[in-house]
Amino acid sequence: MLSIQNLTGKFDEFILNDISLEIKRGEYFVLLGPSGAGKTILFETIAGINLPDSGKIVLNGKDITWSKIRTRQIGLVFQDGAVFPHLTAAQNIGYPLKIKNQNKKKIREKVLLLADQMGIGHLLHRKPDTLSGGELKRVAIARTLALDPLCLLLDEPLSSIDAQLRDDILGLLKNLNKSGLTILHITHDYREAFYLANKMAVIDNGRIVQQGTPSEIFTRPGSKFIAGFIGIKNYFEYKAAGESEILIGDRVKLKAASKVPPSGQVVIHQESIRILTDIKPDSEVNFFKGKILDVVHFPENTEVTIDIGILMHIVLNPSLAGENELSGSMSLTIDPTKLDFI
Repeated sequence: MLSIQNLTGKFDEFILNDISLEIKRGEYFVLLGPSGAGKTILFETIAGINLPDSGKIVLNGKDITWSKIRTRQIGLVFQDGAVFPHLTAAQNIGYPLKIKNQNKKKIREKVLLLADQMGIGHLLHRKPDTLSGGELKRVAIARTLALDPLCLLLDEPLSSIDAQLRDDILGLLKNLNKSGLTILHITHDYREAFYLANKMAVIDNGRIVQQGTPSEIFTRPGSKFIAGFIGIKNYFEYKAAGESEILIGDRVKLKAASKVPPSGQVVIHQESIRILTDIKPDSEVNFFKGKILDVVHFPENTEVTIDIGILMHIVLNPSLAGENELSGSMSLTIDPTKLDFI
């Protein structure tokens, strides 16, 4: 569907470096990265706003690298929505059809169809300055879909939306994809990426640093940067201390369920950690007692930082957090069968 092949370009002082992505028909592909990583520059290059120095952009088998924006059959929704302030919602949605000289009846039918799909049929008479951020985003998406693009590009589509409206827009985007629309979504929020994506890529400093399914990237992040960016805090360098034992730092030894490489990285996911009483059961391996350094309460859980010779971050559900004295020390075990080695 959309193939980006070895795309390279210098834009002022920023360089996109040998970007290659394959987005299949009907896929929801998320490009994830921090501010300044090159997400928007890549978005604008795919759209035709920027032109690369080398590489190809192929859509549905057609090379569109040098094609004009209006001929690319790619729908663009910018971060700010970019709706026309002097037009009503209906006029905004119908604008692309009007400039293509479609008749008024067809325009009205299409506007009503898209407004119903976006859940904004009751807002068609209103001007943008009377609409919420979420409503404006729906108008912008509807306007982009008016010309039936082959692929929809979304640049940080949830960035200006109140938290209480985010779920509505997330559901809307998921449903658009389920209807068969191919979507490339750019964001800095890993939660968005994991909720929406079939496939994803992480970009940093103009380079793609990892690609895969959300599950693959979460289970096996390719670097400490990626692990930290997707919310994984228990990512450690290790050296083998035996055939199936590793040493993290100078003091923490962990048994693994099978033979380990001589060195590498290990991810200790939350599901592998179990909180215990201070008394070590005879049958437990990888038992540690550590000092609690910090406790942060969130609405959905509590995060505890504990020093067991390395700093571990443990997420407790509210009931478990309430049952434990979250000060002083805490004991835990780490399941040797659930260590992810990279």
